[in-house]
Amino acid sequence: MTRHPGPRAPRRTASPLLLLLAALLALLPALSVLTAPGARAADGDPTVSLSKKEAGKGGEITVSGSGWRAEALLMLLICGQSTPERGVVGGTNSCANADGRAVTTDKKGAFSKKLPVTEPPKPCPCVVHVATVTGEQALADAVFTVAGHPTADLPEQTGDGKLAVLATTRLEGDSSLLTWFGAPPARRLVFTVGNLGSAPVKDPVFEIGTAHGVYAPQWEERQWRGTVAPGAKAQIKLPVELSAGAHGDYQVSLRYGEKVLAEQPWGVGRPWGVTLFWVLLCLVVPAAVFRIGMAVVDKVRPRPAGSHRTRTPATRRRPKRRGRTGTGAGRDATTAPGATKEATANAATTTEAATDATTAVLPWFTPDSAPSENRPRPTTKGQA
Repeated sequence: MTRHPGPRAPRRTASPLLLLLAALLALLPALSVLTAPGARAADGDPTVSLSKKEAGKGGEITVSGSGWRAEALLMLLICGQSTPERGVVGGTNSCANADGRAVTTDKKGAFSKKLPVTEPPKPCPCVVHVATVTGEQALADAVFTVAGHPTADLPEQTGDGKLAVLATTRLEGDSSLLTWFGAPPARRLVFTVGNLGSAPVKDPVFEIGTAHGVYAPQWEERQWRGTVAPGAKAQIKLPVELSAGAHGDYQVSLRYGEKVLAEQPWGVGRPWGVTLFWVLLCLVVPAAVFRIGMAVVDKVRPRPAGSHRTRTPATRRRPKRRGRTGTGAGRDATTAPGATKEATANAATTTEAATDATTAVLPWFTPDSAPSENRPRPTTKGQA
């Protein structure tokens, strides 16, 4: 019996509501990850965690972090008069800078470093302050209590105080002779600020950044002691110093809070004294090595056979003067007016010694063969 195929039933299609529901169910794991506590670290926001929330002076804690820039240099400090909400009040002057630690993050932006517990110069509340040293600035604070350290309320906020630069900035100072030989160049950044807010600004903390070429500026905190009243202005001078041997075109930036107030170019000359020193060193050292090498070669080279050097004696004995022979010297000594018997005897002795010396210096004569006036002269052939 054969079955004839009948008309096919129409295929049912899923409704749009069911498709939307399936998509939401698929996105639930991703949403749970984004709402997890570590989501900020995944997004790149730096985080800090401590092994202990409280410790006394002389102890040690472990500071860990994640979400930082890869292979970034960080500084770990214990700071007083600070909270994560308000940050470090007064800048790093409130931190134990001498006992800080530096750490470099790994390729994933994480780190772990042991930090000794010390008392900051300001009273608690305290935090462990972590901030980048180079490159783009990033920071994070974690609440920490130093056991036994005094506590005090945070200073009141200044309100709506706002500083702005009113005049063109300039660099004051000259380079010394030591800068020509590689000493760090130093200047003073002079600028005038005005308080445009309604509250006074007391002891403001500025940041001075120096940049060379395409590199990011290196920021350093500089605190100015004084108060700028609302509507008033003040002239501020802050020191600026570069590294030893720095030369070329630099850019000096001034920042207050998160706003860059001014920028000033600075052209630093090359330390030609260092170049001159290396040039002289490259000339003197090879010459000295050459002379030493030639002296060594002259000392150790073999001498040809039969050649002997005659040494010159250090001191030569001067030959004695021959005394005057004959009766003239004796006559002069004896016949001189006022001559005594002793002088006459000395003159005679001198004459005899001179005669003996004259005979002694002629070795081919013997006392018997010496010519004498009393011996007869030999006769020649043909003479009688």
